Amino acid sequence: ELLDELLEGVSVTTGDAPTMTTLQLARGAKQLGFAQSPARLYRSIIKEMPRVLTIYDIDVPIPKARQVIRGMMEENAYVRDPRVIEMLIEKGYMELEETLLHYKQRPHLMKILKQHEIPVSGPNRKRLTPKASIEEQFNRA
Repeated sequence: ELLDELLEGVSVTTGDAPTMTTLQLARGAKQLGFAQSPARLYRSIIKEMPRVLTIYDIDVPIPKARQVIRGMMEENAYVRDPRVIEMLIEKGYMELEETLLHYKQRPHLMKILKQHEIPVSGPNRKRLTPKASIEEQFNRA
């Protein structure tokens, strides 16, 4: 519902360059009064999580990705200054917007997942190190 309301404000600009569309989630959330709620930001991110994982071809289970997002939100749970909270929420909306508009690349998102110690599968799941044991060699499927 939040993204639907924000997407109503999609602006299309034309000029000498080709047509460009921007979502402006952070600005729209602030104008609608949603920017004060970390819970709404969290719900927006969780709602878009399956789409982001599919678009960027990241082979991480959705519950694990949600766990990473929850951990990132909990890292800032101690913040009490309303100005800092507002800045963090706007930054969160900007990160979501950049992710949805493909301003980020797959390695950017993989770095976020690795920083929070989520084992990432995918094309590297079958790679073995030179010191791999026999069990690892047979269990790599």
